[in-house]
This record gives sequence, C-alpha cells and structure tokens, in this order.
Amino acid sequence: MAARGSEDLPAYFSVQYKQHLLTLLKKLRLTEEDSLSPFICLQEKKKQAQQMQKTLEEKEEAFRERMEAVACRWRDLQIKEAQLKAYMKKSGKVLQENDKLRIQALKKASREREMKMQKQSELLRAKKELEALKNKHQKLSDRVQKYSIFSKYLEDVVKASHFEEIQTVIWRYKTLVRMHKDLLQAERGRREASEQAKELLAQYTEEKDEEILQYNNELAQLKLRFDEAHSDVLTWESRWAHIQNIATQRTLELGTIRMAILNLFQCISKQMKRSLNVPVDDNHMQLDMVQQFIQDLTDISMEVKRKDIQKHQQAAKATEL
Repeated sequence: MAARGSEDLPAYFSVQYKQHLLTLLKKLRLTEEDSLSPFICLQEKKKQAQQMQKTLEEKEEAFRERMEAVACRWRDLQIKEAQLKAYMKKSGKVLQENDKLRIQALKKASREREMKMQKQSELLRAKKELEALKNKHQKLSDRVQKYSIFSKYLEDVVKASHFEEIQTVIWRYKTLVRMHKDLLQAERGRREASEQAKELLAQYTEEKDEEILQYNNELAQLKLRFDEAHSDVLTWESRWAHIQNIATQRTLELGTIRMAILNLFQCISKQMKRSLNVPVDDNHMQLDMVQQFIQDLTDISMEVKRKDIQKHQQAAKATEL
C-alpha cells in the first residue's frame, strides 16, 4: 500500500499543479498588465510562490499522513482476514463434526423408530391372532354345544344296532358318503359321456345330412349332364346319319365319275385301235391317258386349222396375181 502511495505522489502533484498553479499563473499574467511597478509584482509573485510552496508542502504532508493511515488500515484488514480464514477453517471442521454427529444421531433415531414400529406391528399382529384364536375357540365351543345332541343320538344308535362303538358308525357313515360321492361322480361321468355321445351323434348326423345333400346335388348335376349328353348323342347320331348319306352320295358320284373315266378311256382305246396296258381300277392313269389324247387331238386340230389358213392365204395371193 505504501508503494502504491509513492507511485501516486507525482500524479497528485501534477493534478494540484494543473488545478492551482496554472490558475495562479494566469492571474499573475493578468495582474502584470495592470501593475505599475515590476518590483511590486515580483514581490507579490514571490509571496504567492511561497504560499503555493507552503500549501503544497501542507498537502503533501496531509497526503503522506493519509497514506500511512491507509497502510495501517490495510495491514489491520490483512490481519483480520487471516484471523477470519483461520476461524472459518476451524468453524468448517466443527460444522463437519457436528453434521457427522447429527447424521449418526438421525440414523440411530431412524433405526430406533423402525424397531419401535416393527415391535408395534408385531404386537398388533399378535393381538389379532389372539383375537382370532379366541373367536375360533368360541365357535368350536358353540359347535360342540350344538352337536352334543348328536353324540347322544349316536349312542342310542349303537345300542339299537349291531355296531359296537360310535366310531364304527362314523366310519360306516363316511364310507357310505364316499360311496355316494363316487356314485354321483360316476353318474355325472355317464351323463357327460351320454351328452358327448349325443353331441357326436348330432354332429355325425349333420355331417351325413350335408353329405347326402351334396350327393343329391351331384346326382342332379349328373342327371342334367346325362340329359345333355343324351341330347348330344341324338344330335351326333343325326349328324352321323347325314354324314353317312353324304358319304353314300359321294361314293355314288365317285362310282359314276370312275365309270365315265373308264368309258372315255375305252372310247379312246377304240379310236386309237390299240389296247393300252392300263389297269381297270387305275382311274388316275386312265384320266391321264384321256387328257393326253385330248391334248393330241387339240394339237392336231390346231395344226389342221393352221394349214387351212395357210392354204387360204396362198389361194388368196394366187387370185390376186
């Protein structure tokens, strides 16, 4: 802090110079113009300079005292800060120990509270069990009192029957009850089996009815197809008869054509006055021979016509000459 004060002294004097000395110098310049005596002005300036020097020294002393006070205060603050840090550190340790002790105490109290609640719940459960046992004992006592008349009745039954003890009667009764249950269970089983058999029979009957209906539908379809096939048979039979008639007609026509070809072939043979070695049933060869004969006749006829034309032309030329 003292070093900082020594560094601020030039700045302080500079500020004081700007604020006071410059103002005084300006005033001195103004007064010089109005002064009549330079000596008086000089004396006044010296006096003002001394006053300024004294003022500066006083202010410097005051500033130094202030800086020393600030340094002392700064040292006190550092000491207090160190003391405060030590106290805070010590307080932190104490607080940590207190927190640790408090947490342990809370855990212990929680465990004790849980144990107390557990004991209370166990006590409450024991009370409930005791109350339930008392109620059960009371019910059993009431039942014994209620069934005491049956004990007397069983004693009378033993006396009047061939049984020797009441326990024998009870065993016999339990045996009969068990047999009755078995009979009821067997009867129930037979009923269930009968119901199941009825269901199976109904299901089988329904399935067979569906099959019969399906077979009836198929039979109707087959009958319809049979009728259609029978109608088709009649149609095809009529068509077959028509085809046979046409075939017969074509056969007759073919026979007629063959006879005509044979007649033509025989006529050609007579015209040619020679026998041709052609089988009687070979109509194709006969037809070829007829065609060849006709072609030859055509060629001969054309040749004769050509010669006649030439003769006529020659006769015409001779007539012209």
